[in-house]
Amino acid sequence: MTEPEARHRVVVIGAGFGGLQAVLRLKGAPVDITLIDRRNHHLFQPLLYQVATASLSPSEIAWPIRHLVAGRPEVRTILGEVTGVDVAGKAVQLKGEPPVPYDTLLVATGARHAYFGHDDWEPFAPGLKDIDDATDIRRRVLMSFERAEVEPDPAVRQALLTFVIVGAGPTGVELAGTIAELAHHTMAQDFRALNPKEARILLVEAGPRVLSAFPEDLSNYARQALERLGAEIRTDHAVTACDADGVMLGTDRIPAKTVIWAAGVQASPAAAWLGAEADRAGRVMVAPDLTVPGHPEIFVVGDTARLDAWDGKPLPGIAPAAKQQGQHVADTIRARLEGKAEARPFRYKHAGSLATIGKRAAVIDFGWIKLRGWLAWWIWGFAHIYFLIGLRNRLTVALSWLWIYTTGQRSARLITGRHKEE
Repeated sequence: MTEPEARHRVVVIGAGFGGLQAVLRLKGAPVDITLIDRRNHHLFQPLLYQVATASLSPSEIAWPIRHLVAGRPEVRTILGEVTGVDVAGKAVQLKGEPPVPYDTLLVATGARHAYFGHDDWEPFAPGLKDIDDATDIRRRVLMSFERAEVEPDPAVRQALLTFVIVGAGPTGVELAGTIAELAHHTMAQDFRALNPKEARILLVEAGPRVLSAFPEDLSNYARQALERLGAEIRTDHAVTACDADGVMLGTDRIPAKTVIWAAGVQASPAAAWLGAEADRAGRVMVAPDLTVPGHPEIFVVGDTARLDAWDGKPLPGIAPAAKQQGQHVADTIRARLEGKAEARPFRYKHAGSLATIGKRAAVIDFGWIKLRGWLAWWIWGFAHIYFLIGLRNRLTVALSWLWIYTTGQRSARLITGRHKEE
């Protein structure tokens, strides 16, 4: 008797949008898939800021990976930490576990916070990339009000009620708008010794305007909408120092007990694992077909990859782009298994850019049309609900948003966990 022919082994590192999309797209293909992630859940990152600002609970935007692939016997899931890749031996190295061999490797490990050479600022200005970050920020924000309620020193109380968000991209704008609503509306009647409306929400941007990737008229509208919510905007100001007591903007000292970092990202160490060329943000310089040059068996997608395929610009670090790349990789693997060896250049289709400002305003740039205000907010909401996984989550999030929209109340205002300094 002859041995059965071994199936093609695909290893996917990262269960984010790109990695998970590739796994889902490969359903029915003659492959064995190993999906590796250091967390046991897939996260809908575009709504992570709503967990950080007490609008949604973590379970509403995250799903266990094993549940998502439960009906796929050809998919093996490993909860583990990747420490490197043996490119010559075609194996992924794991911390404390045996290497995982592959025939095709997909690296979709995302990005982390970038502090532009000031990593010592991270303890004082956390970024927002995962659920742990979100619940930590939620705790810091809510605890600031609780401490201010019993703080007798007016200067310390004002520092507790000052919230600085560094970086005015979509995440920074969305955080500033929601924190302003939380302070000035949701919790306006909750305290006795302080007035939450006295909270100062400061959005800092080193560039000349907020939402710099959007057309200037939409950027101006977003700024005006934030100011109507009570947020203060400082453009053309870079953070020069950051510590437990606040930030420095040039020579201007801003006392603040809560600082949130939304100013930049740094790719995962995938380029070092692969010995591949990387750009300044650490993203792997991939070929037009999303492979590592010289290694057609290795694909890199999402925030880990650099490809100037968006009208000559780098692909945007957004969920739709990552999902399209994951789909492209899966289709390429299928084509190769069918004997079609020619390279398949990736073609990106930009569906539009969206950002929300509070619970009643948003901006949308579809290219052929630009929208702002309440209509854009409803379209933004429907788009995000559509991309959530599962009917239950769509209904839960829709009902939560409807409740917030009509009453202004946020039911996820829970202070959980303990800070390491307490």
